[in-house]
Amino acid sequence: MRAGIYNPYLDTLGGGERYTMAVATTLVEKNYKVEVEWPDSSIKSKLQDRFGIDLTDIQFVDDIKRGDAYDLCFWLSDGSIPLLKARKNFLHFQVPFQKVGGLTLFNKMKLFRIDKVICNSFFTKQFIDKEFGVESVVVYPPIDTKKIKPLKKENLILSIGRFSQLLQSKRQDILIEIFKKLYDGGFKDWKLVLAGGTEVGVGGYLESLKKSSQGYPVRIIERPSFETVLNLYGRAKIFWSASGYGVDERTEPMKVEHFGITVVESMAAGCVPVVYAAGGHKETVSGESGFLWKDKGKLQEISSQLMTDDGLLKKISINAQKQSQTFGYDKFTKNFSSLL
Repeated sequence: MRAGIYNPYLDTLGGGERYTMAVATTLVEKNYKVEVEWPDSSIKSKLQDRFGIDLTDIQFVDDIKRGDAYDLCFWLSDGSIPLLKARKNFLHFQVPFQKVGGLTLFNKMKLFRIDKVICNSFFTKQFIDKEFGVESVVVYPPIDTKKIKPLKKENLILSIGRFSQLLQSKRQDILIEIFKKLYDGGFKDWKLVLAGGTEVGVGGYLESLKKSSQGYPVRIIERPSFETVLNLYGRAKIFWSASGYGVDERTEPMKVEHFGITVVESMAAGCVPVVYAAGGHKETVSGESGFLWKDKGKLQEISSQLMTDDGLLKKISINAQKQSQTFGYDKFTKNFSSLL
């Protein structure tokens, strides 16, 4: 059996690309010969290095011809509906698109060829179903909970996310602002690490972050390898995310976190997540597994409490690890395989 996969954003090396490669490896396990459309074969080593995924049995080709002559086609949408030609066709949405003309007659005709519309979260699903008039299924992204483990913890706050400003800003500037207030307020033995991709859409943003953090124990790591990320997760006590800050998720859902893979990965390593209360964050962090915040004062207050109360930190850390297990690779493989 042959499977063709298309993702127009592979070189951004983000969460959607990790999801796509997880689909590819799952299909290999199901005895599919998997081909991914991408003109530059060097992308393979970049994906393996960033995500720690073995892609040995996956081929990268110039064109999968929209699934023509394939038994299965998995296609990540850029907001449009392609005319797919495989025997079985899966259309995947990582982004909650709005106002893209989803209900046109032509789109409805093309959807007849789609066997399943798949979303990465219920947050994404609510917008996709309305925009395109479909009933999508949710298959959460997989988290490698077997590789991600706690190490000896340090007074380290971590945030991992692309520095790109193209579609969705991770708002690392907010995190630097709050960390500086905490540091000036007495937390001199803590440090902040910001790590993420810089492949596309960075502009002058990265330089502004470096300038803003001068004089403080803030480290910025560009294009970290998977091994580097694992080490950071293991050592950090707290994980921060400000993705979506200042955005109305009802009117601009594309600009908030659609799921938040790095948040759940950090939880697997025993980090306590303190993340902005929007989008997919509300599906992964709840109750006793972490904290959601809406204003900068709350981020500072919660973090300060965790930095001074070891008992609370340890309790939430244990709960976060347990919560992360519900998003493991085994669960993803089972849920995706059920669609086959």
